[in-house]
Amino acid sequence: VQLQASGGGWVQAGGSLRLSCAASGLTFSTYTMGWLRQVPGKEREFVAGILWSDATTYYSDSVKGRFTISRDDAKKTVFLQMNSLKAEDTAVYYCAAGSYLGYVGAMKGNFEYWGQGTQVTVSS
Repeated sequence: VQLQASGGGWVQAGGSLRLSCAASGLTFSTYTMGWLRQVPGKEREFVAGILWSDATTYYSDSVKGRFTISRDDAKKTVFLQMNSLKAEDTAVYYCAAGSYLGYVGAMKGNFEYWGQGTQVTVSS
């Protein structure tokens, strides 16, 4: 299984970025997908998730209303559209996959597979 994240970069506060994560080696439609982020010295934080079963989406309070997660099962890709970015969104963003993972597991970060991470830097 491989998860290849891309789309990170540098942006000014208030700007937007779109992250992508292409998956291979798994039956994508049966995996809940998620985005998590980590700042050096802090624990990894759940950002957004989208269920395998009905594409229901979930967000952390810190990004709700600004970020949108979506998936394209035909292309085995999950996206994270990030708008109104803030300096505190600066982190390494990881995509993750969990087989038949439900809401609770996703919120706890109980994913089986992880991508390599992509750096997002928001300058104030």
